[in-house]
Amino acid sequence: MAPRFGTSGLRGLVTELTPDLVAAHVGAFLRACPHGTGLYIGRDLRPSSPALAGVVAETALRAGVPVTDCGAVPTPALALAAMRAGAGAVMVTGSHIPADRNGLKFYLPTGEITKADEAAILAALDDSSPPAPEPAPLIRDTTAGAAWVRRYVTAFGAEALAGLRVGVWSHSAVSRDLLTAALRALGCAAVVELGRSEEFIPVDTEAVPDRARRQIADWIAQHRLDALVSTDGDGDRPLLADGEGQVIPGDLLGQITAAAVGAEVVVTPVSSNSGVEAGGRFRQVIRTRIGSPFVIAGMEEAQGRAVGYEANGGFLLGFKARLAGPLPPLPTRDSLLPVLAPLSLARSAGGLAALVAREPARFTAADRLEEVPSDPARALVADLAARPERLAAFLAPLGEAPGGTDLTDGLRVSCASGRILHVRPSGNAPELRLYVEAESPDAARDLLARGLAALGQALAEIRQA
Repeated sequence: MAPRFGTSGLRGLVTELTPDLVAAHVGAFLRACPHGTGLYIGRDLRPSSPALAGVVAETALRAGVPVTDCGAVPTPALALAAMRAGAGAVMVTGSHIPADRNGLKFYLPTGEITKADEAAILAALDDSSPPAPEPAPLIRDTTAGAAWVRRYVTAFGAEALAGLRVGVWSHSAVSRDLLTAALRALGCAAVVELGRSEEFIPVDTEAVPDRARRQIADWIAQHRLDALVSTDGDGDRPLLADGEGQVIPGDLLGQITAAAVGAEVVVTPVSSNSGVEAGGRFRQVIRTRIGSPFVIAGMEEAQGRAVGYEANGGFLLGFKARLAGPLPPLPTRDSLLPVLAPLSLARSAGGLAALVAREPARFTAADRLEEVPSDPARALVADLAARPERLAAFLAPLGEAPGGTDLTDGLRVSCASGRILHVRPSGNAPELRLYVEAESPDAARDLLARGLAALGQALAEIRQA
């Protein structure tokens, strides 16, 4: 995968993320975007991340920009620390993709970069600036993670999770120790660490494989847990499973959390569960393309108490909320809030499963075909979108017929049955993603499995043509 710059910053194979390439993008960011009082740097636990973080720091220091190195820290914790300091930030992470790949995420003093900022950075790649007369200072600060935890203890209160037994699937998430600390500080009766790994494991919370789901269910039964929590590699996407061992989709966590914080306006991509529009809980629901920059743009245009979330569960808080205590805005993808809000509500709802059962009966599932180059993936989606007879033939073996289509981001098909299939080439990895929605969890999982098989066959036909 050649390095690409876009919705999730810069990503590529580690072997192709050369010091010169990384330095060029960091330099372009510093020239094109405001970075306030300096640059904060964080990283995930991939083997390649410390060296890449070193290149980022060296580039900024030579440009005369003060650097605060926060070490290994979750992305939302880094963003929170940088925003409080009025500084820009760079997170070294490949998020959920394998360890042979990595990347950079860029933040302004006000939060994530926008699509306009991305364009400005790309335009500045060809520019250069002379080194500063003297390198700027380097500060090491490891308090960002603790401040992230403290934010939620203040908001929810020290007894918010009293009596709950919660497991933490640690794997190689940079957030793992902070998750444990937060759960204990919020009063959990027991916190059980599970599956810690010193080797990097790519965990996509939006597409949890069956083997991982079975392991999660086994852990929950074995340790008599009320819930299990985790995140992706850099800690900006949540994973939450209920006491029955069922992983709760991220968009359901978003719906529940949006109501819990008192949102008036919800901004979410077209791939998210349509239950958010049901019941009139929110004054307005704004649908966007997939990717946090699009969600942020929608939040900026919204009038009122706005939040955003993605189908992966990453939650953006756009206003000052109040729970047991104050909760200031954090307009970047966060994993702690959409875990803690449902857990706190579950105590009085009879458990997480009962809490989820109160939501509209619409259930989503998502997965992807990996190692699919972008050209055949885009060709397939374009063919299905352009030819109604081709789309009908694709859906027929699935027992579905086309109703309406939405081309906001990929191809989203509303079937005559009321079910939904959404096909989309990934913007930052060689993957073809499929999102489905149905009337029950079993129906959604079945449609997903059959849909992926059909996509695989269709891709084979595209390649042979």
